[in-house]
Amino acid sequence: MSETKFQTLVDVPQFPWQTGYKQKNLFMGSCFTENVGAKMEALKYPVDINPFGILYNPLSLANGLQLLLEEKQFSAGDLIEHNGLWHSFSHHGRFSNTVQDKALDAINTRIKSSATFLKQAGFLFLTFGTAWIYRYKKSGELVSNCHKIPAREFVRERLSVQQIVDVYCSLLTKIWQVNPDLKVVLTVSPIRHWKDGAIENQRSKSTLILAVDQLIQKIGAEKCAYFPSYEIVMDELRDYRFYAEDMLHISEVAIKHIWSRFEAALISAESIEIAREVQKISNAVKHRPINKKSLEYSKFLLSFLHKLELLEKRFPYLNLKLEKEYFNVQIEQFGGGDQANVS
Repeated sequence: MSETKFQTLVDVPQFPWQTGYKQKNLFMGSCFTENVGAKMEALKYPVDINPFGILYNPLSLANGLQLLLEEKQFSAGDLIEHNGLWHSFSHHGRFSNTVQDKALDAINTRIKSSATFLKQAGFLFLTFGTAWIYRYKKSGELVSNCHKIPAREFVRERLSVQQIVDVYCSLLTKIWQVNPDLKVVLTVSPIRHWKDGAIENQRSKSTLILAVDQLIQKIGAEKCAYFPSYEIVMDELRDYRFYAEDMLHISEVAIKHIWSRFEAALISAESIEIAREVQKISNAVKHRPINKKSLEYSKFLLSFLHKLELLEKRFPYLNLKLEKEYFNVQIEQFGGGDQANVS
C-alpha cells in the first residue's frame, strides 16, 4: 500500500556553489529577503540586509545596486519633505527623519559601508516582490516608497519581462567588473500584493518569474541561479495555517520551513555544523537564570565562554564579539568567576 501524501514537494535544484561563514552575503529586496537574511544574521553569518530598506520591485533594487556601485552620497537636493519628515524616494521610510541632516547621515553612512560590502561579497540574494513601479509626476523619478504622499502625485506602471531582463543584464555586468567572483541568487517573494487584486497579483508574479528565467538563460547558471521560495509556499505550504493573520504574509512556521530548504540547498555542510554550535551560544546568551548569583549560573557562563573561545580558535572568521562581551560582563558582575572554581 502506497503512502498517502498530503503536500506536493517542490524540487530544489542542486546549486553549483554554496555559501557559509567564509563568504559575505548581501540580501536586498522585499520583506521576504529580511526574513531569510535575519535567520542568517541570527546565526552570525556575515550578512548585510537591505541597505536601502525594503524594496519591492526589480527597478528599485537595480537603482539601489547602481547607487552602491557609484558610492553615491546624498545631499539635501535628493530628499523631499512631507508631513514634517525628510524622505528619499530611493529608500524605505526607516531612513526618514524630522531632521534633514540626520536622514542624510543615516543614508550616506549605510551606502558607504554597503558599497564596500558589495565589492567583497561572495553572494548577492535578490528578492523581487512586484512588477509594478511608481514614478513621481513632477520629476519622472523612480519611487521605491511613496512615503504616504498622495497617490495622485505618482504614475503607476507594470514592468515588462524584457525591461527587467535588459536592466539586469547591464547591471550585473557592471557589478561583475568590480566583483568577478560574486554569485547571484534570485527569488520571487511568495507574499501577495493584494491591493492589486488576485488577477493582477498573479500577472505581476508571472512577469517576475519569467524575467528571472530569461535572465538566467542569458547570463548562464555559472554565476546566477533561482531559489524557488515562491513555489515552496504556493505548493508545499498551500494551507492558510502557514500564513499570518492578514492571510497575505507568511507565518514564522512557514519562514522556518523555507529557511530549512534554503539552508540545505545553499549553505555548505561545514557551515551548517558551525551554525548548530553558534545557535547553542546564542541560546545561552538568551538564557535568564532564576538566581544570577548562583554558583550554577557562574559555571554556566564560564562553560559557554570556554565553548565560544574554542569556536573562535577553530574558525577565526567567526564574529562572536557581542556574545563574548556579554559573557565577560556577566562573569565580571558575578565577581570574576572565582566562585565557579570552588570545588
